[in-house]
Amino acid sequence: MKKKAEELVDLIYKSPTSFHAVETCRSILLSSGFEEINIEDSWSLDKGGRYFTVQNGSSLFAFRIGKKLADARFKIVGCHTDSPGLKVKPNPEMLSCGYLKINTEIYGGAVLNTWFDRPLSLAGRVYIKNKKKLAPLCRLVNINKPVAVLPNLAMHMNREVNKGVAIDNQKDILPVIRTVEADFEKDNFLLKLIAERLSVEVDDIIDFELYFYEYEKGRVIGLEEEFISSGRIDDLEAVFAGLDGIVNSAECEDSVNLLACFDNEEVGSSSKQGADSQLLSHLMERIVFAVSGEASNARENFLRAIPKSFIISVDGAHSVHPNKPEKSDPLNRPVINSGPVIKISANQKYTSDADSISVYKCLSEIAGVPYQIFVNHSNEKGGSTIGPINSTHLEMKAIDVGAPMFAMHSIREMCGVKDHSELIKLITSFYESEL
Repeated sequence: MKKKAEELVDLIYKSPTSFHAVETCRSILLSSGFEEINIEDSWSLDKGGRYFTVQNGSSLFAFRIGKKLADARFKIVGCHTDSPGLKVKPNPEMLSCGYLKINTEIYGGAVLNTWFDRPLSLAGRVYIKNKKKLAPLCRLVNINKPVAVLPNLAMHMNREVNKGVAIDNQKDILPVIRTVEADFEKDNFLLKLIAERLSVEVDDIIDFELYFYEYEKGRVIGLEEEFISSGRIDDLEAVFAGLDGIVNSAECEDSVNLLACFDNEEVGSSSKQGADSQLLSHLMERIVFAVSGEASNARENFLRAIPKSFIISVDGAHSVHPNKPEKSDPLNRPVINSGPVIKISANQKYTSDADSISVYKCLSEIAGVPYQIFVNHSNEKGGSTIGPINSTHLEMKAIDVGAPMFAMHSIREMCGVKDHSELIKLITSFYESEL
């Protein structure tokens, strides 16, 4: 179990942004015999084949087609590649009192006070000029050293700090990146830093999407080494559990096994690479069409495949907090390392219902994996995920599950070593079982 946890820590560290997460997955898939196919090309797919495709460099879809696939059906694991963080704004350099700061905006629902006094680095993607002028080249960049910090105000200047401090997003969330001299020129400082890292000219950079991230690597912690402490556990823990499952599961001959890793879940999924698009539906339809060949009923085969399919939406779940147990439901209280969690909401914030939960419980029994139940405390609004969004586009059985964790959306989250291993086991069994 510890080996899988250490692999997760390594993979998360290589994935400071959704773009890097997809590139990390891409590398693993290529080395595992998967063929990359372009979403813009015409597809010729074989039964027994392993394929993957990427959208926007930040969403990835990997699938395996059963060798004896006759009556199409899909077994899907859904998750997301993005995490809350600080995105760099255009023209970001700001001078103040002898320091250079970087202007940012908040991406997603970050626990902002956890970002203070941490070594921060920068990563993202950069577009540079190409000979074909309307087809700029995309390059990933990772500064990969601690270059900035959000300094707290000393308690001597705010004696009420331990009673809680309101954070002004525009004033307070401006990472300090260096001291400056009187003759310092701030213009294009960040572009020069990127250009140097990529070995390109500043004038060749057209645009960028950059994010600050915690530079310190995660690690396995605890007296019995039972916890994983890292940034971006939500939801890269699920991404890499799904990746392990689809790569290493045994062949299931009568279905299409699919891993769907969407971007932009943390901001509502409303993008061309998000779950609230037709991306997954179109992908499934193209797979059915390619496998059906010239069959006149290919469209009908796809429409019939949807209600016969099943999606497990995997995203982080809340553990009961030992110092704040009153925030949890009095009876349904998941505990870290006691098994993956079924997430339930009467208001459809999660897509689980008795139908899909029954299937999942049977799957848990087959896999030998325990399960827990999460329902929000009735006075807490709680969150949501991609499960209900997918259900508005694809009318298939669906369930929301996840590994229980502390400090969701903090710069440093925590989940269980055993739960990560059990989730991989569950997903692997799902891909190997018949619906």
